[in-house]
Amino acid sequence: MDNNLLSTESVNPVSMNIDTKTTLEICTLMNDEDKTVAHAVAHALPIVSALVDDIVDSFRRNGRLVYIGAGTSGRLGVLDASECPPTFGVSPTMVIGLIAGGDIALRNAVERAEDNGAAGIDDLKKINFSNNDTLVGITASGQASYVLEAMKYAKQLGAVVGAISCNEQSSTFAVAKHCIYLPVGPEIITGSTRLKSGTAQKMTLNMLTTVSMIKLGYVYNNYMVNLIPTNKKLESRAKDLIQKIAQCSKERAEDIWKECKGNTSAGILMQLYKISYQEAISCLTAAKNNLHNAMGLCEDEKESSII
Repeated sequence: MDNNLLSTESVNPVSMNIDTKTTLEICTLMNDEDKTVAHAVAHALPIVSALVDDIVDSFRRNGRLVYIGAGTSGRLGVLDASECPPTFGVSPTMVIGLIAGGDIALRNAVERAEDNGAAGIDDLKKINFSNNDTLVGITASGQASYVLEAMKYAKQLGAVVGAISCNEQSSTFAVAKHCIYLPVGPEIITGSTRLKSGTAQKMTLNMLTTVSMIKLGYVYNNYMVNLIPTNKKLESRAKDLIQKIAQCSKERAEDIWKECKGNTSAGILMQLYKISYQEAISCLTAAKNNLHNAMGLCEDEKESSII
């Protein structure tokens, strides 16, 4: 396709003569353009929500969410996938990010990697991609062969396929079940899709994983109860969660933290229902780590013991 027909490759009249402006004028121009991104994402919310429902269905069938992209788009997919384990306490294999050119492409541009369609298929085969999984192709222009061929392969397997693109004429939309078009318009630097296009893609990926994890019960109210405390900040946050949700003193939360082995949800149950660590883990396992449901099980157990 002629690049001139792609909105992400067209010239933005707002930023003409940008190289003659002051630093503040350029920053202001960028900020004004970025303000339009949220509206572009809002345009796609019905399709985003439909894709989330299919992702959740995949997860409930022990399937995975797989992102595939090239360049900035690929890096954003890998970033979103890598944040899921510490944020929601899920397996690193639950959400996977694949990028054209492999891990080296996270830091360095790999020449023509996005043009290698066979590599996209090979990368899916390496992770044993199946029809239980969901594939989301991420590409600003919508033309990367690495992404396109992988999407076609996934569709042939019978998997749910989504596409995120900032061009209405994206070739990915002919393959995908869920076509997420993000109409951000031309960039302030012509063709530099790491700007508005990248921001819109990042916002959309945030929704796909965050809303999916909420639907699965990995968030209690608006608390990140399934976080993995991998540093002092997160450890402090976990203790605060025990204190707030279980309504106990800071000192008691500290004591519970020592007993719950880094499992915040278990600590909350231990304090609320005066049960052991093993009993709390049993409840969470039965509830598939959904704290709301685990609380229900503990309440039922409490009532039956009274009777």
